[in-house]
Amino acid sequence: MHYRSWGSPESEPIILLHGGATDSSTWGGTAAILSKTWRVYAPDLRGHGKSEWPGEYSLELMRDDVLALMDELGLARASFVGHSMGGAVAYLITLDRPERVSRLVLEEAPPPVPLGLPVPARPDGPLPYDFAVRPAIIGQLNAPDPDWWTRTEEVTTPTLVISGGPASHLPHRTMYEFAARMPGGRLVTIPAGHLVHATEPDRFLEAVAGFFDG
Repeated sequence: MHYRSWGSPESEPIILLHGGATDSSTWGGTAAILSKTWRVYAPDLRGHGKSEWPGEYSLELMRDDVLALMDELGLARASFVGHSMGGAVAYLITLDRPERVSRLVLEEAPPPVPLGLPVPARPDGPLPYDFAVRPAIIGQLNAPDPDWWTRTEEVTTPTLVISGGPASHLPHRTMYEFAARMPGGRLVTIPAGHLVHATEPDRFLEAVAGFFDG
């Protein structure tokens, strides 16, 4: 599992989890700022970037990969920032191993309800990820385990849900309900569409840094 790291090893750790069809390089600008205060790690999730492309993909396998990486790095606990698919992975880590998550930021993470998302056609040419990831993960997002929604009420970890507002393809009302169901959750809307950290980096970092400092 390939990962990038920034900042002092003595600082508190934050793990950044990227969305689908990208890799850890998406976090370069975010990490440059956060690493002034925290130790930042950003892995390439399985099937993406320089990590292995084993051909078997699920949110649960990605969850287990990240937990194994934490063990390898000697991280008993960390805070998480997850975008889209990476947010779904971070949410599952929090559900199953809450003792390992200090704080959680879910940036445009698909709420665990049936979403009816289309599977895109494969782009032409070589890709920086295994296209087999896309139908596998989108299939899970369209038919999630019902327990993932029911168990939102167990999430007492301080959680910030960031919605991209009306320009996002994710339903804002459901994002609000997702945050409201978590005892530790709250919602911030930054009307930037799905790629909040890339489209509105200053507002995104202000929200995240304020949440971690609070």
